[in-house]
Amino acid sequence: MTPFAKCPVCGGEMIAKKVEKLLKAGNHVAVVTVKAEVCTHCGERLYSKKTITRFGQIREKLRKQDLNEFQPLGQSFRVA
Repeated sequence: MTPFAKCPVCGGEMIAKKVEKLLKAGNHVAVVTVKAEVCTHCGERLYSKKTITRFGQIREKLRKQDLNEFQPLGQSFRVA
């Protein structure tokens, strides 16, 4: 059972899914796959407190450029 029976934004149905989250800090971006409750109507995502804490830890490592535990995925480019 999900923590919310209905989406707090639109009232749609919530389902448990694995999703990809992009976390940015400084010039770095990390892609993390996590569990979330996702609204089937509007797409709103709800994360557990544990997951949100992990996001903060990852962002801090990105800020400090402590990238040892991260796997490179390639390069990113900005297009003007």
